Order: sequence, then structure tokens, then C-alpha cells
Amino acid sequence: MPPPVFISVLTTLPHRSAPRFVSLPVMANEPIESYSEESIKTLEPKEHIRLRPGMYIGKLGDGSAHDDGIYVLLKEVIDNSIDEFMMGNGKSLEISIDDKSVRIRDHGRGIPLGKLVDAVARMNTGAKYDSKVFKKSVGLNGVGLKAVNALSSDFRIRSFREGQYKEAYFQKGNLIEDHDLHPTDEDNGVEVVFKPDREIFGHYRYLTEYVSTMLKNYAFLNAGLVVHFNGEKYVSKNGLLDLLQSKMSEEGLYPIIHLREEDIEVAITHGDQYGEEYYAFVNGQHTIQGGTHLIAFREAVVKTIRDFYKKEFEPSDIRSSIIAAISIKIEEPVFESQTKTKLGSRDMGPGGQSIRNFIHDFLGKHLDNFLHKNPETADILLKKILESEKERKAISGIQKLARDRAKKASLHNRKLRDCRAHYNSQHDRRLETSLFITEGDSASGSITKSRDVNTQAVFSLKGKPKNTYGESKKLVYENEEFNLLQAALNIEEGIDDLRYNNVIIATDADVDGMHIRLLLITFFLEFFPDLIKQGHVYILQTPLFRVRNNKITFYCYSDEERLKAIKKVGSKPEITRFKGLGEISPDEFKHFIGKDMRLEPVLLRKEDNVEAMLEFYMGKNTPERQDFIIERLRVEEDEVIE
Repeated sequence: MPPPVFISVLTTLPHRSAPRFVSLPVMANEPIESYSEESIKTLEPKEHIRLRPGMYIGKLGDGSAHDDGIYVLLKEVIDNSIDEFMMGNGKSLEISIDDKSVRIRDHGRGIPLGKLVDAVARMNTGAKYDSKVFKKSVGLNGVGLKAVNALSSDFRIRSFREGQYKEAYFQKGNLIEDHDLHPTDEDNGVEVVFKPDREIFGHYRYLTEYVSTMLKNYAFLNAGLVVHFNGEKYVSKNGLLDLLQSKMSEEGLYPIIHLREEDIEVAITHGDQYGEEYYAFVNGQHTIQGGTHLIAFREAVVKTIRDFYKKEFEPSDIRSSIIAAISIKIEEPVFESQTKTKLGSRDMGPGGQSIRNFIHDFLGKHLDNFLHKNPETADILLKKILESEKERKAISGIQKLARDRAKKASLHNRKLRDCRAHYNSQHDRRLETSLFITEGDSASGSITKSRDVNTQAVFSLKGKPKNTYGESKKLVYENEEFNLLQAALNIEEGIDDLRYNNVIIATDADVDGMHIRLLLITFFLEFFPDLIKQGHVYILQTPLFRVRNNKITFYCYSDEERLKAIKKVGSKPEITRFKGLGEISPDEFKHFIGKDMRLEPVLLRKEDNVEAMLEFYMGKNTPERQDFIIERLRVEEDEVIE
């Protein structure tokens, strides 16, 4: 039997990007609006949240990306429950998602009943300001639950405490029902039920894969916590060791090194892939963008290994192919945004040492001791470092030539049409930036003319890219297409400085287009797997049919949608079959890459053995693959006959 299908593509969803803002020039003869006391407005907190949701939950999105706002809402509620667990209260957590309604029930102490409404509706109100009550918490600013409340069409909260419970119900942040206290036999804790507001998020859907990953991380980081989600149960005994094993589809080069103390835990191994793969956490919060703790960890790994082998290895050779996780607990952490994806703190808390020194001291002692006690692991690690060093030296000259070639190729004029966010310092819109990778002049021309120039860029391929399976990274620099694409994405040294949050493969929905998709995904998996593992790669879905009459037009993405559209249009519909992206005019294309853009995320699952999949689908033409293709053709023929 062949391995699972190469790309794990999820249900197509209409993707919502943020509204466009266009600056219009003020003409000399136009009246200028007066600026007076009446121009100064004061918004209620819930009004501000609904007007500027990005300040509180990052980008909006529709659920097709792991960092879309609907997942931030879920996380904000769960973080409060995790803080309760970390303080020794409640060992289980139940989460259920039914359609668009989310229910979360913890078994902590429960919110004090007299302050229930204030805790979810009054900004900057909460117990997290009292470090004696919550010493090492994630919820810090008294904002999270208020944002969830304000951005939900329905929000109901119940607090169970010492034989009584209180309930309050809100709509879009407005208090609708404030119930009196009632007796109860239920355990202490809090139950929150909310439904994200479609006025804010449009057509959205929670994807089980993203929610499951989030909840598993909570279990890995909180040994003893039992998380129930839609019939599944997540619990961990070995913390980050379990986490790293869950992320790896193959064995590491050596057994995972697992080290921990009271406020720090790390897990480290190396694999055969290119790049560096990290999972960083603070107080149970997944800091996807890293921060001061991850910077210190990467430095400390290099210093400790240099000291152990007594050789000044290049940092890139030591960290090449590393797979690692770090979790620390600190008091009063400072994050760089409300979404808490990047740590800004430099010390461990009031009176504590610096995070950098803390991590350096920990690894300098425990990692060094481990390597001394486990010489077999130390030998394997040394061999890996020397292999990385040899490969780096072999391609160093090619790298220089490739960089020079990229400059001479006038990258930003010939291959890449960039977006303004990179030139106008629009840092608040970086999460919205996208790069469309297209094939052919007509397709790239249509997208270029219809895109949002503020956040959407276009990279044009010339024909089919090379099959990179089994090739060394030397190929990336020798092949002009891949070298220029790498430069456009700015990923030569890893994806920390990735220029575009969304990398969108935009090809025709035919056999050639599918082939180009597979070749590009193979390229990313071979040399830049973190692009896919961290959820940056998508497939653009464009309509197959246009059905219209002189009054109404429908764009259809399947035969089923086409048949429904024909019924709605009525007699004598005009039906157009789009054979390629180049056949869609720019005026029409803007509908498909705007607020209703449909994207399919490219995901890897634990059971997806990357090497086996690449070998089967992209390796030499084996009899097994021929049999697989023939069998699939028979299945499709049978479906057509039926």
C-alpha cells in the first residue's frame, strides 16, 4: 500500500482578509473637514474592540490559518483555565465545538460571583494583577475575556463556586441577562459558551487539526492535566519529550535529550531535514514567533556544544537540522502584543536573574552533563555537525555567486512584484502579507493587476520547476528559479525573517497545474519544511465555471455549485468553463483574491512520513506507483459511470 496522500488539504473555506484602506489625494479645491473638539471621539471598550479587533486578536481570517482570530478567542478563554491549573486548581478541562459554537468548562476555583460581570465586561479588571493569586500566569492584562465577549454574537458565562453559581449572557459585548445566584451541586469552576460574530469574521469554521494541536500543546506543557475535546482525550506524562515525539514522523539521529527543572524544560534532537525547528513556550503559552527565551536558547545550545567539544563550530553547523522545544515559567511576562506570540521579557520576574543567564546556566550545566554521560549521543551529534560543516563549505562559493546573480536579475522588477507593506513600514499589516507564486505571464499578469498592492505580492515562475527530491541544497543556488524564490521569501537563513506570512501557490486547476503544485511543495519540504510545518503554505482555489445571465453572475468551484447556479439563473444561462488562470480577466480575478478568497492550507500530520511520501510520489517511476495511478484512474472512471 502506498503512503497517505502527499498533501493534506482541508475543506475549502472562503478566506477573509482585512478590509482594504485606500488613501485618496485631497484636491486643492476640495473643502477640508474642520478639526475641532467635536472631532475627538471616546469609544467604550467593547466598541473599540469591535472597531479595531486586530489590536486584540491579530488578524481576523476565517479559520483556514492557525493564527486566525477565531483560534485566538478560543485560546484566550483556555489560558485562564490553564492559569487555574498551574496554581493547583482543577485537573481537567472540557472543550467542545459544535458547528460555530464553542464550550469550555474548567474545574478551577471559579470567578468570584459578585465580580462575574465585571470580569468579562469591564476592561482591565481581573485577578492577574495580584501576583500572589496568579504567580506565573499568561492572562496578564484583563483584556482576553472582554475581547472574546465583545467579538461574539453570543457569549454566556457561568461561575460555580462553593455550592452556588451565577450566570450572565451577552450579545456583542452588551449585557442581556444578569441572573441571580442559584444553588448548585456542580464542581467549582467556570463554563464559557461563545459564538464568534459573523459580522466580524464572516464565513468561518474551526478546523479540528488546528484546535487539536493547540490542546495537545496545553497537555504536553501541563503534566497531569486531562483535556477532553469532542470525544478525544489528551494527557501527557513526559511533557516536552511527548511533544517532540508527536511532531516527528521519523526517529531523530539520537534519542531525544530531555532536561527539566522547576521553571524550565527542554527537549532536543537532530534530524535529517534542512533548517531549524523549534517549539517555544512561556507559562504554557505557545510563543510561535519566539522571543527573548528562544534567542537565548539558540545561543546557549551553540555555546554549550562549543565548550563540550572545545571547538569553535559555526552556529549554523551546530543548529542545522535541530528539532527542539523549550518551556519556561516566569513572573509577569511581557509579550510584544495582546496575542502573546512573542516574548519581550528580559528577566525572570521581580528580583529574578535575566532570562538569558538563566537559560545559559541551565544548558551549560545539564546539557553538558548529559553529553558527558552519554558518549554515544555525543559521537552522533559530532558527526552531524561535521557533515553540516562539510556541506556548508561545499556550497559557500555557489552561495556568493547565487546572491550576485539574484541582484543582477533585478529580482523586484523581473520576477517579483512586491507589496507596499515592506516599503511603508506597515508593521501592523505584516500578518496579512501574501506572496502568490504563479506560472506563466498571463496568470501573473491577471493577479498583478487585480491584487491589493498594499499586502499582496506576485512571483512569476517560468515553466515547471525542477523536481528537487533527493537533491542537495546546492541545487537551490544553482537553479535560478529556486534561488530567486528563496531570495524573494528571504528564507536562506531560515524562516525567522520570512517576508510574507502567507505563501500561496496559484496554478491552473489542470494536470499541469497540479504537477507544479507538487513540485513546489516538494521543494519546500526538501529544503524549507518549516514553511509548511508552521502553516504558511496554501493552495489558491479559483472558480472552474462562470454561470450568468444579464442580471446575475455566479462563480462555481465544482460541478455541484455549477448545477445549483444553473437552477438559480433559470433559462438560457451563459456557462463559461475557465481552463486556466490566464483566461480570467483582472476585473474578475479581484473577486477571487479579495475578502472571499478561498485557500486550502497545506498541512503535515504526525502519520505523514515525509521521506516515504516524497520517495513514492516524486521518486523514480516504480511499478508500485504505476499500479497506484492505474487503480485511481479506474476508481474515477467508475465514479463517472455511476
